Amino acid sequence: MKADVSLVSYRPKLLLGAAAVLVLAALALLPDYIGLYQIQLLTYGLIAAIAALGFNILLGYTGLLSFGHSAFFGIGAYTVAFLLRDAGIHSMELYLLIGLPIAAIGSALFGYVCVRHTRIFFGILTLALSQVLYSLAFKFFWVTGGTDGLRVARPTLLAGMLTFSGAGSYQRFVHSYYYYVLAVFAISVAIIWLVVHSPFGKALQAIRDNETRARFLGLRIRRFRWLSFLISGTFTGLAGILWVPLNGLTTPEILYWPFSGEIVFSALLGGFRNFTGPIVGGIVFTYLKTYAIATTEYWQLLLGVVLVLLVLILPTGIVGALSLLVSKSRPKEGAA
Repeated sequence: MKADVSLVSYRPKLLLGAAAVLVLAALALLPDYIGLYQIQLLTYGLIAAIAALGFNILLGYTGLLSFGHSAFFGIGAYTVAFLLRDAGIHSMELYLLIGLPIAAIGSALFGYVCVRHTRIFFGILTLALSQVLYSLAFKFFWVTGGTDGLRVARPTLLAGMLTFSGAGSYQRFVHSYYYYVLAVFAISVAIIWLVVHSPFGKALQAIRDNETRARFLGLRIRRFRWLSFLISGTFTGLAGILWVPLNGLTTPEILYWPFSGEIVFSALLGGFRNFTGPIVGGIVFTYLKTYAIATTEYWQLLLGVVLVLLVLILPTGIVGALSLLVSKSRPKEGAA
């Protein structure tokens, strides 16, 4: 009897693991069937998915809406640009090794100030702090390059085993970097999954659902929120580190508040109440924005209309709506 119960309890996890392996296998095989431009777009989508997943630790699991996550994305991107320009570092592994602690420190400092407040005050405070960083990057143009930005050359991968120069170097870089980002994406998803399904993640959800009851249970609310902010900002910074070598240029625009809005949009588009929602939202938003820009010069208006329709028609996002359809179909299947 106990064996049957344990088998039933582990069955959803086994199915989820099998589905994850199949999705990763499909993503690994996809470059053989699509063009170079589509590979580049999909790489941007995976990076956006990492940023949205990191952001969703704060929104979906802690209940705090941040309008300043572009700050951490920008910290990661500018760290890579400074390491290349000032230290002559060309290794992607060193970018990650140095950039992640810097993003974590920035997140810790911002979080220490912001988590003292909740609701709209939290959102306004994160927005204000990110705008301070944007203003500094814009004004100190002799350091950051101002509106011209800083160029970032293609880095080496796997401790210098993969270098990109000569004829066809760009094509080779796009293919290799896609698999590099895919590997980091898979590791990030696994880590975030463990975080949100750990006792720490359950405590965050308890604080989100009923702060008063969580406080009576002895949870240190501010500390848990600060740790959530720290983890969230660090993963968003990781997305910035991965983004800038592919983009080749970093400017203060990635620190501006509309970029934070894009991260929020990605989480809402996929569904912030589902773990896979931000992943789907990040990839879909990347394609949606790209083709909206190619279609019309009023692409911001088009994205705004999509957001309004999303809130009205799919308030739980794409994944949330699909989950609802599946749950509604199950009783019918059982009756049949």
